[in-house]
Amino acid sequence: MVELSKMRNIGISAHIDSGKTTLTERILYYCNKIHAIHEVKGRDGHGATMDFMELERERGITINSASTNVTWDGHAINVIDTPGHVDFTIEVERSLRVLDGAILVLCSVGGVQSQSITVDRQLKRYKVPFIAFVNKCDRVGANPFRVKDQLREKLGHNAVLLQMPIGLEDKFEGVVDLIAMKALYYGEDGGDGVTAREIPPSLREEAEKRREELIDAASMFSNELAEAFLEGTVTEGQIRAAIRAGVLKRELTPVFIGSAYRNKGIQTLLDGVVSYLPDPTEVRNFALDLDDGEKQIELKSDPQLPAVALAFKLEDGQYGQLTYIRIYQGQIRKGDDLYNTRLRRRFKVGRLIRMHANNMEDLQGAQCGDIVALFGIDCASGDTFCKPGENYSMTSMYVPAPVISLAIFPKDKSSADNVAKALGRFTKEDPTFRTFVDPESNETIIQGMGELHLDVYVERMKREYRAAVETGRPQVAYREAITRRAEFDYTHKKQTGGSGQFGRVVGYMEPVQDKDYEFVDEIKGGVIPNEFIPSCDKGFQAARAKGTLIGFPIINILCAINDGATHPVDSSDLAFQQAAIGAFRQAYEKAAPVILEPIMKVVVDGPTEFQGNIFGSINQRRGVIVSSTEDGRSCQIEAEVPLSEMFGYSTTLRSLTQGKAEFTMEFLKYGRVPQSIAEELKSQYQEKRRKEHK
Repeated sequence: MVELSKMRNIGISAHIDSGKTTLTERILYYCNKIHAIHEVKGRDGHGATMDFMELERERGITINSASTNVTWDGHAINVIDTPGHVDFTIEVERSLRVLDGAILVLCSVGGVQSQSITVDRQLKRYKVPFIAFVNKCDRVGANPFRVKDQLREKLGHNAVLLQMPIGLEDKFEGVVDLIAMKALYYGEDGGDGVTAREIPPSLREEAEKRREELIDAASMFSNELAEAFLEGTVTEGQIRAAIRAGVLKRELTPVFIGSAYRNKGIQTLLDGVVSYLPDPTEVRNFALDLDDGEKQIELKSDPQLPAVALAFKLEDGQYGQLTYIRIYQGQIRKGDDLYNTRLRRRFKVGRLIRMHANNMEDLQGAQCGDIVALFGIDCASGDTFCKPGENYSMTSMYVPAPVISLAIFPKDKSSADNVAKALGRFTKEDPTFRTFVDPESNETIIQGMGELHLDVYVERMKREYRAAVETGRPQVAYREAITRRAEFDYTHKKQTGGSGQFGRVVGYMEPVQDKDYEFVDEIKGGVIPNEFIPSCDKGFQAARAKGTLIGFPIINILCAINDGATHPVDSSDLAFQQAAIGAFRQAYEKAAPVILEPIMKVVVDGPTEFQGNIFGSINQRRGVIVSSTEDGRSCQIEAEVPLSEMFGYSTTLRSLTQGKAEFTMEFLKYGRVPQSIAEELKSQYQEKRRKEHK
């Protein structure tokens, strides 16, 4: 068991291709976890240690977040390498949910890019303190000073440089440590050490100036440092303590620089992790006490208290289900009994392991602060495990809604069985991957965060489950909405001999903003008894699930009832549900319904020379350009484009920009479909209905 003050849980997050996996590989190497460095797109056929899936190695991208444990300077560090692609954003969400600190990796050429902004939003959501690492200082166009300014301007962080580069691009040799005021050179004479020398005279003056800026920013978090600065007696320890205080409050972002690929800056970054990021006792975590009206309780990082852990990731491997957990309180030992508060079920801890990418190390026990895995437990992602006798629940992670759908068709019977197994596993592992059978077309639909996301899962079905599948054109998640208020007065009456059905509802529907659906009860004098009010609500919700224009759900609607009538014998729950469905349909036609389509926020990053081509491609896709910023050689274009127009855009964009531009998209809002397209969608829906009717 490691002393808690010597434990760190960190994640490595960044935009695509900023060098997260390369950096993790170097961390493993310098912490003696691996004995040879492998590259992400390695020609040795090995690939990076943390990208252990065959697909990851082929594509040179991270798909699954992978965890490992290393030791640096007597500190145990749990590291999670996360994907950069927005399609795999859930991997970042669930990792940040359980981590205490993070390293935000930024490319010294690209700077703060679109996905850096998304990652920053996630760090903010889970209040994760972090340090920044400006990578790729050996690349042409590298400028860490500009990246530090972008951290301030674009992300609003109080960023300060702790280091200064000695040369840039192909002349990048090392860094100046602005705290110790030494020049650091890495791996000289082919070794792995760091050599400290005097600062080159040409950089001395600038280093003094930047050190003053650093102390000025850090002294806001330490009166002791502020006084010492005025007296001219500043010590390194005082600066480090002040920076740590600022980082823990998330009010100061120290910036390290280096080049992971060239093995420069890694050891000092690890020193920074140990010096500035919090240990488990310095982070406040809360649980809800389910036995006490969900009262919020602060969990303490104390091994002697009852155990509380959160399952944040599931993986179905060759030996069964693997459940990754973060222990927040107490300790868990092999053979202990634990209680799943969601399923209300006890289970025994059979095997407790620590993961190193896809390798396992058996443990006898683990304590608060640890990130470990359990074998063969029936649970879901986000479940809380407690010591029997406690009944706590921890808040789960934020799960974004899927934005793209695809129809899949197994080619034969054995493939159909294998697809069912694969879908069962994938939906359990990944909350952003969903599947259902369309009741109308009887097609199996899969939904996800983007084309790449679904592409990877289809490929995994073929490889891991030997399922021969074909895919159909993705179905866009259209919606319907009303544009004006409409009244209804509907009586549902059915007489069949004996007791019949009777229910009358009177009221109105009107459009509302920022809500999918709202129900308002304005009944006075009990004309509809209280027990039938929920039945009306249920009926409206059932009718809302499928609009009459193109058969998609109806959103942004308020349904209110203000009058009605009942029958002493024939009124029932079912009668009022049917009355509400009839009333809804009656008013819906009068409320001028329209079709809405998902509008995506699209951010394109590419060289300035292709700006005109990118503008043209967005305009052709009914896109609206919101902003365009030029940053020397590169430009960033932000636009709002309908999802239906974005299929295949990655291929188009690559061909327009010689493969140099990339884009990310995420759901922004629903917008109105143009009349011509609406008519086409309606006629397609009517045709489909006619065929089914036949």
